[in-house]
This record gives sequence, structure tokens and C-alpha cells, in this order.
Amino acid sequence: MQEYVGLGEELIFISMGLASIVAVAVFLERFLYFKKSMGKLNDTYLEEVRNSLQEEPEVNWKTNVSDESIYSRFVNFALRQLSLGKKGLDESLEGQILSEKLLLERRLPILNTLGNNAPFIGLLGTVLGVIKAFHGLGTLGSSGAEVVMRSISTALLATAAGLAVAIPVVMANNYFSRKAKVILQNLEILKKEFLSFQINKSKV
Repeated sequence: MQEYVGLGEELIFISMGLASIVAVAVFLERFLYFKKSMGKLNDTYLEEVRNSLQEEPEVNWKTNVSDESIYSRFVNFALRQLSLGKKGLDESLEGQILSEKLLLERRLPILNTLGNNAPFIGLLGTVLGVIKAFHGLGTLGSSGAEVVMRSISTALLATAAGLAVAIPVVMANNYFSRKAKVILQNLEILKKEFLSFQINKSKV
């Protein structure tokens, strides 16, 4: 029985190490994606787009924002829909927003899962370590107190490892979730501006 307890304790530490590697990999991938999608001129670009939609009879702005920018991609999609004169612009833009939402939230469930479960995995490691320590105390008696204390110390490291993984992962997940929320809200604003532009253009 104690062999399985010791093996389980080792597996807990291995799983914590793997979880930290996965978390770092997801964080770097999401960081690079958001950086590429946001670009450097998005605030200026959004202001130019909104001003043009509100003040100009035709949409004719130009910027050097990368086509990989999520806002530029959305605007180009909306412009294509307007140029084609298709009906159901509202549904088309809503579908594009949902498509962008899926891309923004990709792999975030991994961070959410790790952040929620890493402390419990660490706690399981601590429980296994305490079981091992008390078994040693019962076997060795008072002469094995030093060994038991070392076992308990190692067991507490599992909880510390779980928290060390969970805290930055939760912070990263909240950061990316907030970023995604702001981007989607800006896309909703652009959608309303395009719909208003379409209505005003049809009245001319």
C-alpha cells in the first residue's frame, strides 16, 4: 500500500511540473496572438473608422494597420458586405464577431482548468505525503521522528507547488479574458456604427 502512496506522491510532483510547462506554453501562445491581433495603432484606427462612418458619405480611410489586426479584419469584412449590398448585415457582422470570439478564447479553458484544479492536485499530494509520514511514524516509532518530519515537509511542498502553479495561471487567464472582453465590446461598437452607416446611406 505504501508503495502506491509513494508512487502517487511522485506522480503529483510530475503532474505539477507538466502543468507548469503547459501553462507557460499556453500563456506565450496567447500573448503572441493577442499582440499580433491588437497591433500598435488600433486605438487610432478605431477612431478613424468611427469618425469616417459618422461624418463621411463614403467610407474611404486608409491606415497602415496590419491585416492581421482583428479590428482591421472585421472592418474589411464589413466593407465587403456593404459593397456587395447584401441584406442581413446585422447577422453577418454578428457571425463575424462570434468567429473572432472563438479565436480569442481558444486555449483559455486550459488555463481556467489548470487554475481551478492545481491547488487540489497539490492538496492530494500533501494528503498522500502525510499518510506516508504517519505510516513511517507508526513503523519507526520515536526513533524515526526525523524521517517523519522530512516526509511532512516534502508533503507540504506539494500544496505549495499547486498554489505556485495556480496563482499565476489564474492571473493570466483573467488578463486574457479581460482583453478578449474589451476587443469584443469594440467590435460590437463597430457593428453598430456600420449598421447606422448602412441606414443613413440608404436614406440618401
